[in-house]
Amino acid sequence: MPLSRRSRARSDSEVLARAAALRALVLTAAGEQPPNGEPAWSPRERELLSRPPAEWDEQEVVDALWRGEALGTLAWALSLVDELPAYDTPFDHAAAARALSFEGAAQRAGEELDRARETARLWHWRARTTLLQRDLSVRLPERWASFDQLVAVAAMRGHEDGLLPPPLRGDFRAFGTAYRQLDAAQHALALSIAAERHYALCWLRGDEPWDDTSPDT
Repeated sequence: MPLSRRSRARSDSEVLARAAALRALVLTAAGEQPPNGEPAWSPRERELLSRPPAEWDEQEVVDALWRGEALGTLAWALSLVDELPAYDTPFDHAAAARALSFEGAAQRAGEELDRARETARLWHWRARTTLLQRDLSVRLPERWASFDQLVAVAAMRGHEDGLLPPPLRGDFRAFGTAYRQLDAAQHALALSIAAERHYALCWLRGDEPWDDTSPDT
């Protein structure tokens, strides 16, 4: 679990422009008319939107809709949403994009954003750890006797730091149970939530272009 990278502050106008592009992308993927105007698309978004949505494949539509989770995260960062839902509860992507207004937007304090990024990193790490446990070729460093021990330490430290809810049976608490007990659909949902929020917060507090953001866990 590497430490999060150093932070930088993006301007409110830059974050608003990114959020506006994500809103338009999500609405287009949902088959709705985006607001008028030409958003500041990233190169990958511009390439996708150069084709009519009817020509997008299924994965492209799913991926574009899931950018609603990143949009919700940026809306929270801009103080347009009171709180981020729990990491087992996604935003309603199309509804959030449809209802979003940028009036009164102002970024939250840098410390609050950094703590949110660290929380997202921990949840993303937990989701990836589940995938690694299924790979029998992966070997832990000698200091750890098992994945369960590693997860238990991370869960407790995250809670002590105020980043995670209280652990449940030595694990992250999600869907009312210990993370290790999640079924495949629950794990896929938790992974998607964490990945999108982590991506948005790493972009927000980093210096990479949107398409080149690479969240580390």
